[in-house]
Amino acid sequence: MEGNQIIVEGALITNDAVVFGLLMGVLGFVFYTSASEHPFFKAMYRVVPVVLLCYFLPALFNTTGLISGGDSQLYFVASRYLLPTSLVLLTLSIDLKSIARLGPKALIMFLTGTFGIIIGGPVSLYIVAQFFPEVLGGIGADETWRGLATIAGSWIGGSANQTAMLELFGASPKLFSQMIAVDVIVANIWMAFLLYWAGKPGFFDKLLKADTSAITALKEKVEAHQKNNLNIPTLSDTMTILGLGFVITGGSHFFGTYLGDYIGTNYPGLKTYSLDSSFFWLVILATTGGLLLSFTRWRKLEGVGASRIGSVLLYILVATIGMQMDLGAVLDNPVFFLVGIIWMGFHILFMLIVAFMIKAPFFYVAIGSQANIGGAASAPIVASAFHPALAPVGVLLAVLGYGVGTYGAYICGILLQLAFGG
Repeated sequence: MEGNQIIVEGALITNDAVVFGLLMGVLGFVFYTSASEHPFFKAMYRVVPVVLLCYFLPALFNTTGLISGGDSQLYFVASRYLLPTSLVLLTLSIDLKSIARLGPKALIMFLTGTFGIIIGGPVSLYIVAQFFPEVLGGIGADETWRGLATIAGSWIGGSANQTAMLELFGASPKLFSQMIAVDVIVANIWMAFLLYWAGKPGFFDKLLKADTSAITALKEKVEAHQKNNLNIPTLSDTMTILGLGFVITGGSHFFGTYLGDYIGTNYPGLKTYSLDSSFFWLVILATTGGLLLSFTRWRKLEGVGASRIGSVLLYILVATIGMQMDLGAVLDNPVFFLVGIIWMGFHILFMLIVAFMIKAPFFYVAIGSQANIGGAASAPIVASAFHPALAPVGVLLAVLGYGVGTYGAYICGILLQLAFGG
């Protein structure tokens, strides 16, 4: 889903410096009030998670026309500069052996989510067509199924896979723009739900009869390491952390761009796997850099706040993702949104059934789904909302989504064509 934008015309504030100040003010206000002892705020934050407000307040600004996420470059800057740096800092202290002990359930849930999207597209369009047969016609002679194939590309892989489906199945620009609205809004509503429940997963874990022992052990081990090595950071420590993170981000950009261009030019067949995408390599290299540092003395930087600074950068990304969402776009073509909502519902229901069967924790449901739906830009956000130590799991599964995205979306597109292509 990364890269898609809903453009709100005629925004009141168009200067990115002012918009950034507004977003930082929102983040500051939310975190300041979340630590307040005032009865109102204490009661509010027992119901509304901090991360959800950081996400929805910018969305409200975009929806009301105060700012325009589509006209702003802040999301691009955050996703290309702050995201990889946060990945470096969040993986700096990771314990790979503990990650491995999480077992195969995360992968099973990821593939379940992929299958749910492939099957859910045709199923949702069929259901809606029973009540609104005009939905099959799309816009003019442009059949709706062509546009839904592009959503499948985004929801399994990302923007590169979505573009591939656009070229393969030939949706018109007008239909494609409406499908982007369905993609962004439905996916972001689901992400908001996950962020809300990430802070209290016990309800779903109990419902699913899940075994959470491996996840609990990993979180406790990371927390114990942080507690035993915690020191008051100096200016030197903070500058070292930022310098290290951004140096690796810079190197990841350099080599990622080179690798993407080289593969795209010399091995065009690998475009199927999104291996020509510089963003793909940026995420891979930044995460790898952080993991390699975890085997060195630089791991001690966690004791002076490496993951905390990584979380700061990630929350800025959360705010810029929120400002892409225009709730008013639902009114443009509500029948398309009905298809998207049922589609997402099928995906979620399918994941919950499998999770119950294998007793998978809700974390695996959330991250397996978001690795498909959101990709590398938002899967780490959802994972770290459960615990910062779990962010790399989101990254690894999201990267897998790039590899299977084109195949899964193509199968979904073919099923849509066979069922509704006439």
